[in-house]
Amino acid sequence: MAVSDFELVQAWRQVLELSNLKAGDTVALLTSGDTNAQTLRCAIIAVQEKGAIANRLDLQPTNGALSFSRDPLAYVGKTPLTDNRAAVEMLKASTMVLDLMTLLFSAEQHEILAAGGRILLAVEPPEVLVRMTPTAEDRTRVLAASAKLQAAKTMRVTSAAGTDASFALGDYPMLEEYGFVDAPGRWDHWPSGFLATWSNEGSAEGTIVLAPGDILLPQKSYLSAPVTCHLEKGFVRAIEGGFEAEHLRDYMDSFNDPEVYAVSHIGWGLQHRAHWSVMGFYDREASIGMDPRACAGNFLWSTGPNNEAGGTRDTACHIDIPMRNCTVMLDGVAVVQDGKLLEDQE
Repeated sequence: MAVSDFELVQAWRQVLELSNLKAGDTVALLTSGDTNAQTLRCAIIAVQEKGAIANRLDLQPTNGALSFSRDPLAYVGKTPLTDNRAAVEMLKASTMVLDLMTLLFSAEQHEILAAGGRILLAVEPPEVLVRMTPTAEDRTRVLAASAKLQAAKTMRVTSAAGTDASFALGDYPMLEEYGFVDAPGRWDHWPSGFLATWSNEGSAEGTIVLAPGDILLPQKSYLSAPVTCHLEKGFVRAIEGGFEAEHLRDYMDSFNDPEVYAVSHIGWGLQHRAHWSVMGFYDREASIGMDPRACAGNFLWSTGPNNEAGGTRDTACHIDIPMRNCTVMLDGVAVVQDGKLLEDQE
């Protein structure tokens, strides 16, 4: 069901307050033809209420002839900011960028952040934004989990379906998503509520069995049959199963880049207001699927680029795979047991 402008403005107020936006700050609202009109107008109202300056930068689409999907994460790396120095400099000069377009995995996003800018991505439907409006408690929960992950040297993931995979940790930073940008140089995503890092290069080993009901993104599909992924030396070396395994391999092979099979970020969901079933109620082009990505107790792993973590892989194919009913262990100590956050039982 739709939400009112009043509800969405209230949500934006909370996000901007948590992001420490001050009177006199400059906010760039980055938009494209696919930007939600209600999200944009309510963001402008909330920015101006704070006494900040709102500037809209509307850019033309890209990758349309290359991508298999309208999902902005179906082909990453090249964006409307690529070779667009005037636009980049405007964003670098802004206190905060509200990304209502999707810049993920782009070199220009890194440049803006390195200059001290703050970037908040917000592209889910307005009712999803309101349901998962971030709170200070979200930040506390994510940072508490991050402290455990930062201290760990290994992650092992198992499941009754047959998953048993291990990852060495420590070479890459944390991806702490709690939904607002409260410091210079910070990127975040509203809605969110999950934690991840990248395994050390060449360390991912074992077997991951995707069970029926697990999800592929950006395909936005619930699997109907098992798909088995064999990991060796940091790469997915084989994908076995029926039609859905064949479909996944065909999609990944279409990029003609062996790095699409590299293991990217690994972590787990921490957001209790995110729900596994939500994606099934939306048209595939209406959402990018943040509910399953952030759903409390999931195991979320991905393939493809690691350049956003300081790595060298910038392949255009990025697949996120949220899984249910897994056990996630850090140095042998479980943080998720059979798909349930153990912190909820403490």
